[in-house]
Amino acid sequence: MKKHGILNRRLSGALAELGHGDGVLVCDVGMPIPDGPRVVDLAFRAGVPSFAEVLDGLLAELVVEGATAAAEVHEANPAAAGLLTGHFPGLHLVPHERLKELTAGARLVVRTGEARPYANVLLRCGVFF
Repeated sequence: MKKHGILNRRLSGALAELGHGDGVLVCDVGMPIPDGPRVVDLAFRAGVPSFAEVLDGLLAELVVEGATAAAEVHEANPAAAGLLTGHFPGLHLVPHERLKELTAGARLVVRTGEARPYANVLLRCGVFF
């Protein structure tokens, strides 16, 4: 059994398969999940695990070269907006409907237990060298 890092075997395996440029959607329980991408559903109950916990765990494991979120996050969920802009100074913002369209191209969807609106981000994987 792994001692450190992500213990969820489905998530750990999915992360190991990602390559440069692949998209990873980290989303709340209300985000529509498109058919196609691999889905790892971590939601246990409302708020558990939180968007922040999952995002922090993923960022410890991934190299991210870009991130996209819904522009509405600033008004509708200032806590998520602060978290995202703190992690991603160059955060790309698009209308929520456009973000939903972009999720169809994601290779992996990680669903959190977050129950606040617009706690969603599409990450673009980078390389470690």
